[in-house]
Amino acid sequence: MPQRFWLMKVEPAVLTIDQLARVASTSWEGVRNYQARNYLRDDFQVGDAVLFYQSNAEPSGVTGIAEVSRAGYPDHFARKKGHEYFDPKATKDNPIWYMVDLRHVESFPRVVTLAELKAARGLEQMAVTRKGQRLSIMPVTAEEFSIVCRLGRGEG
Repeated sequence: MPQRFWLMKVEPAVLTIDQLARVASTSWEGVRNYQARNYLRDDFQVGDAVLFYQSNAEPSGVTGIAEVSRAGYPDHFARKKGHEYFDPKATKDNPIWYMVDLRHVESFPRVVTLAELKAARGLEQMAVTRKGQRLSIMPVTAEEFSIVCRLGRGEG
């Protein structure tokens, strides 16, 4: 299966690219949007590349690259009473929510801000640059991924 490319948003209070760099791998749980859940459950594969996007940060933007180290599996926090991600409808036979594991690949020397993404040639159709796109997980094309990586590395 060909490699896929994604942008995943996370708030710095939850996880930063530097924190991800310090651990071998970590889970990406807590998604409670059905379209994003479907991506995690049906589309994410080991080896897929991820643009790590810090949202609600100063500045918000892409801070580095991660890689999917474990494909979609049931979010066990959905069945853990008292946990912030608990969902009383989730069962072992019908888990409802899914998660993936990520590993750190690269931290960019600088944040590629949302304003820069919106201004960059070739990123006009990238979901994160379009109004109304609020999903925490978005597919990106190989070309979009490449452009963002060049920007993050200061290569233009």
